[in-house]
Amino acid sequence: MTNAEDLLETSTNEASLARSIERSAQIDKAIDEDPSRFRVLTGDRPTGHLHLGHYFGTLQNRVKLQNRGVETWVLIADYQVITDRDGVGPLKERVLSLLTDYLAAGIDPAKSVIFTHSQVPALNQLLLPFLSLVTESELHRNPTVKAELEATEGRAMSGLMLTYPVHQAADILFCKANVVPVGKDQLPHLEQTRQIANRFDKRYGRADKEHAVFARPDALLSNVPLLLGLDGTKMSKSRGNTIELRMSADETAKRIKKAKTDADRHITYDPQNRPEVANLLTLASLASDQSPEELADQIGDGGGGTLKKVVTESLNEFLAPMRARRAELEQDPDYLLSVLHKGNERANEVANATLAEVKAAMQMDY
Repeated sequence: MTNAEDLLETSTNEASLARSIERSAQIDKAIDEDPSRFRVLTGDRPTGHLHLGHYFGTLQNRVKLQNRGVETWVLIADYQVITDRDGVGPLKERVLSLLTDYLAAGIDPAKSVIFTHSQVPALNQLLLPFLSLVTESELHRNPTVKAELEATEGRAMSGLMLTYPVHQAADILFCKANVVPVGKDQLPHLEQTRQIANRFDKRYGRADKEHAVFARPDALLSNVPLLLGLDGTKMSKSRGNTIELRMSADETAKRIKKAKTDADRHITYDPQNRPEVANLLTLASLASDQSPEELADQIGDGGGGTLKKVVTESLNEFLAPMRARRAELEQDPDYLLSVLHKGNERANEVANATLAEVKAAMQMDY
């Protein structure tokens, strides 16, 4: 195993994780002191409608970073839809739905850049030099690639899936993002990106001798709450165990009514022994100003029925303004397209400038 492969393997071990947590805390403090020093890159694949897991896991934090004054770039990763599937489905509809969710949740196009992979050619052109900087062995050691290999045993992996980590590096580096909000399981992706930035500087050099073309981005570790689906299994769009942001209050009530609990009528917050009940209490807590323990005490012997009623009321009240805004946005597709066109225009400006630097460093500027 090479040193680079070792770094990928150990990027989530106890010592590396401790360093990442410490560095993340330093960045968070520095953002309060001077947010203009940072540019964040984050995003989603448009494979379906966003749900509460997305909102509480990442989307809410993006809005907070944006409102703290951090320049925020939000990628709708439409090209990455085809990394692990044969078709794309109603992709345009899903891209606009994702954009609508972003805006309804508080992403402000006056403060943040929202763009799509497929409309930024120079971003994707970075894949060629970047692929020259990684080995096949390193790609196979990436956790996402390894998981895909295991999940699709007996089926050939596409070249795009294998190079998924390099495409992610291009997403981050093209716009010179220096901070990427991630969970600890995504640290290997960021380590691969850091390696690519470092290797480009060593192998190809610089357009400006004083500055590397690409900085090594840092992780901003998010305290993502672990949310289960309503059936007690992993939250997943394909399992129908989520509450989508676009759902009506009645649809939300019907989904929660079918949520799994247990036979004990006395409600307590015990994630280890009562995970389904604890999950519902967590959802209600995230949507209110009360802790899960406080909510459990208030429900007491009310049983699963009362618990579900509390969760339904909390979520519907919390989501009402977002849903109202979403309904307005859906009626104005021209506005949605104008937001996307403006974001893509800005992304192309930056991508073209970065690609020009890359060509100069590689002595291909002719």
